[in-house]
Amino acid sequence: MKLNILLCDTFPGLLPENIPSYEWMFTSLFNKVRGDITYRIFEVYNEQLPTEFSSDDIYLITGSNVSAYDNIAWVNGLKKWIVEAKRQNVKIMGICFGHQIIAEALGGKVEKAKKGWGVGIRTSKVVDKMFATSFPNAKMRLLYNHHDQVTKLPSDATLIATSDFCPNEAYRIGTNIISLQGHPEFSEQYETHLLTDFPNDGESEDVKREALQTMSKEEPQSVLVANTMIKFLAEKRA
Repeated sequence: MKLNILLCDTFPGLLPENIPSYEWMFTSLFNKVRGDITYRIFEVYNEQLPTEFSSDDIYLITGSNVSAYDNIAWVNGLKKWIVEAKRQNVKIMGICFGHQIIAEALGGKVEKAKKGWGVGIRTSKVVDKMFATSFPNAKMRLLYNHHDQVTKLPSDATLIATSDFCPNEAYRIGTNIISLQGHPEFSEQYETHLLTDFPNDGESEDVKREALQTMSKEEPQSVLVANTMIKFLAEKRA
């Protein structure tokens, strides 16, 4: 299996010494799921995108510090790529910014979240019957770090998971596109690093404390989520 990582940021200055790169977070995660995955990295932030599509590959769109609604050349180019990729029925996975830009490209809407900074571990309710049995009690737990949210889904999207904080936590479009607001590639150690080792100017100290408390009480289902996404996209259907 080939997983093409469409890298939308490198997060300079944010990665601790024990994390060699942002793409390493993804390869480390998915190597826990399957031992036969090969990877190719595309620097989307440098306007590098796949020019050919394979129905056997998966194309993963990562997180980023920019917004899906920003008028930036590479962001606009990625939206056009998503439209064409969907037309060709390729398999796409979106994470955080990836989740948001897929929605924006395909007729949905992304806005600054009215409830503010979403950070720490959050539990969402799995409402899509296709996935409900994949998670204990139909509940999904992930690490989060976002200010934007998908406020309107594309018209042909099916909601997978929802929460009070973020109604559109996860969705799919048919059986070729799946996306999540959360970060299965993040570790609790990295999330703690983001919360404690950087000033996060203008952010509420109460929000940071509450986020740290969530990590002391629960564990994210990162590997379960990654495995569920891979199985969904890799499954052969009639």
